Amino acid sequence: MISYSSTEIAPPKLERFAYDNKVVKAFSIATIIWGLIGMLVGVIAATQLFQPAMNMDNQYTTFGRIRPLHTNAVIFAFVGNAIFMGVYYSLQRLLKARMFSDVLSWIHFWGWQLIIVSAVATLPLGITSSKEYAELEWPIDIAITIIWVVFGINMFGTIIKRRERHLYVGIWFYIATFITVAVLHVVNSFSIPVTFLKSYSMYAGVQDALVQWWYGHNAVAFFLTTPYLGLMYYYLPKMANRPVYSYKLSILHFWSLIFIYIWAGPHHLLYTSLPDWAQSLGTAFSIMLIAPSWGGMINGLLTLRGAWDKVREDARLKFMVVGVTAYGMATFEGPMLSLKNVNAIGHFTDWIVAHVHVGALGWNGFLTFAILYYLIPKMWKTEIYSKRMMNIHFWLGTLGILFYAVPMYISGFTQGMMWKEFTPEGTLKYPAFLETTLQLLPMHMMRAIGGAIYLLGAILMAYNLFKTMAKGSFVANESAEAPALEKAYVPTGEDTYWHRVFERRPMQLLAGSLIVILIGTVLELIPTFTVESNVQTIASVQPYTPLELQGRDLYIREGCNNCHSQMVRPFRSETERYGEYSKAGEFVYDHPFLWGSKRTGPDLHREGAKYPDSWHYHHMNDPTSMSPGSIMPAYPWLLTQKLDNSTLEAKLKAMQSLGVPYDDYAISQASADAEQQAEAISVRLKQEGIKVKSDKEIVALIAYLQRLGTDIKKDEAALK
Repeated sequence: MISYSSTEIAPPKLERFAYDNKVVKAFSIATIIWGLIGMLVGVIAATQLFQPAMNMDNQYTTFGRIRPLHTNAVIFAFVGNAIFMGVYYSLQRLLKARMFSDVLSWIHFWGWQLIIVSAVATLPLGITSSKEYAELEWPIDIAITIIWVVFGINMFGTIIKRRERHLYVGIWFYIATFITVAVLHVVNSFSIPVTFLKSYSMYAGVQDALVQWWYGHNAVAFFLTTPYLGLMYYYLPKMANRPVYSYKLSILHFWSLIFIYIWAGPHHLLYTSLPDWAQSLGTAFSIMLIAPSWGGMINGLLTLRGAWDKVREDARLKFMVVGVTAYGMATFEGPMLSLKNVNAIGHFTDWIVAHVHVGALGWNGFLTFAILYYLIPKMWKTEIYSKRMMNIHFWLGTLGILFYAVPMYISGFTQGMMWKEFTPEGTLKYPAFLETTLQLLPMHMMRAIGGAIYLLGAILMAYNLFKTMAKGSFVANESAEAPALEKAYVPTGEDTYWHRVFERRPMQLLAGSLIVILIGTVLELIPTFTVESNVQTIASVQPYTPLELQGRDLYIREGCNNCHSQMVRPFRSETERYGEYSKAGEFVYDHPFLWGSKRTGPDLHREGAKYPDSWHYHHMNDPTSMSPGSIMPAYPWLLTQKLDNSTLEAKLKAMQSLGVPYDDYAISQASADAEQQAEAISVRLKQEGIKVKSDKEIVALIAYLQRLGTDIKKDEAALK
């Protein structure tokens, strides 16, 4: 119990004010709509992986283009809007204050929706940086930064004018989310613009891979996890009408989580060309991450002690329990996949897809559903339209997760083992990559069914919530009252606990969070950029020719990196199948890197000179003509669309500014050199019975594919 000294002034008068529910309503409706859209696109993408006809023979709807549309829609549109919905509602009530600025609230809302619409407009057009979860081009990146700052100003302005001295644990997570996402986004987005919608990453090869997965892993950590932990700490106790299980555990959970999480990114790059010391750091901290992650899960589940009767009766709490449990499962599996012996089997397989979706569908999806079911009746001052529908949604969602995840686990184990299996004679048992692909089709069908069931549950939820809105009466400005924050407040006794220093001082909490996340960031990133031995150069590795650079940009435009890796790992099974393992020095001119994170198709790093030009021509026009049973979509437009060389010099100048050794003469001759190389490829194709003009996009793509991995062969030939 908190006591007060005799010097305290008499209790202040209550101040009347109103909570802003209008912006919460806007974010909640956006969450529902974008959630349905993102999930629908996900089901379509899942179907494309066993039924190529679902690519619709259209360059704007191929898997390579809509896969990033799906990930951006569910992460930034569905989850992003849900975060802001939950934060704007809970922050006002925890601080006993209206949001700092209604104008900033609406700038934030409409700015975020405009960013999402920009993603919907650009990604299907192939306008992408290719960096996973950060595909949006540089003008949109700038817009994201501006809107994120608007959100931060509004949040901290509200904290400063609060009527509650102590900052509740949920707000700690909101603050850490704000500052860390800002750092991640800005550092990962550094690029050199070429045109209004085209840029090249400022980093190359190994450094770009490390920065990207420092960002990629921590986008999961600080966009999909920490804000949701903040929401869990507010909404779970509210729904259960129980206090948080342990205050001290929440302190330990918060600080240890944000400190350890930031180090774990390199576990996405085990057995790659990343320096071994960075890989080892990523593994070590990933294993340690189990403790704080499970501390949060335990704190959440034990908050429900004595309330299990409520859980049986209230579907919202069922969503919460399964969501928090899914968080625990995913945060156990992540460290397990960071063990090198497990990663050797799981990486590049569907196992990773299962792991990601247990977290996304279970943790993020189910918590979002629970919060929506809690908020909508509250703001419309009514009961939920149908509790029966809510329960049906829970079971549909749970069934959808099982139908999605279990087949993907089976598929992942199958892939990993088939790729590595040898015959008694010492040869690969399944030398053709397509043999493994065909084995997985039934699991991919079941995955699509699971996604459809999950989507059906979400549609039912949308109907239920909109009917709830229709029968209720929305309270736009909810009346409240609270005493003003007294400067003469003098705490004694229990209230002098050391952590209260942070809880009363938001700027110190912000600074402390920043320092904690920068420690791991600096110690991992800086040595990789400054110590030359981390990326040893190879004399035979040269920059791409102008035509090859154009082909590489087409490869990025079509999203080929979503299905194909360019990283041969140092395993006998991989070197037997693909060729010599990849070296760090081979990627020094790659802006951005294209190592990939999933092998739906074979690795391409040693693709150069493996097949004649005609093979690539036919394969892009009709993949099944070269690989019967292939699930790859056709790309006939590449054969007819004219290659745009108008920005070629600008591209080489941008690369030159990044340190790629193009001299001024080479830049001035770029178009002529590209035309000369294209003509040579066109002549070779004609000799193989294919007539195609040298100015078509397919010619540039062939030039790039035929270059892949060939520089190292020159180096090996020189050594001989």
